[in-house]
Amino acid sequence: MSTSLGIAIVAITLALVFYTVGVWSERGAGRLRAWHVVMFWIGLVFDTTGTTVMTQIARSGTAGAANPVHATTGAIAIALMMFHAVWATVTLASHDERRIKAFHRLSIAVWLIWLVPYVIGMFMGMH
Repeated sequence: MSTSLGIAIVAITLALVFYTVGVWSERGAGRLRAWHVVMFWIGLVFDTTGTTVMTQIARSGTAGAANPVHATTGAIAIALMMFHAVWATVTLASHDERRIKAFHRLSIAVWLIWLVPYVIGMFMGMH
């Protein structure tokens, strides 16, 4: 395994850990808290980092041809994660208790969509 591939795998796995902890902790707490928002942003940073490295690997041709379904779902997932993190920040800053308590519905939906490219990538990496 190349160093770049190792970095990408670790970064994307850390994205899974941070994002999952943020989403399910928010769900368990029954309301959005500042540390959940921080977890969403950290997850986004790790996912973007890992995806950037994976894209460079795919473009170099050392890992075979890129899968268009994986690339498309990955781009959608990062866009949704960005929207989610921004909207979480706005929601928390609004101090609207109704929105803060209902935010977990969006979080779970985005998390589930994010899992699609993660799982596709995991299966692509299996030999």
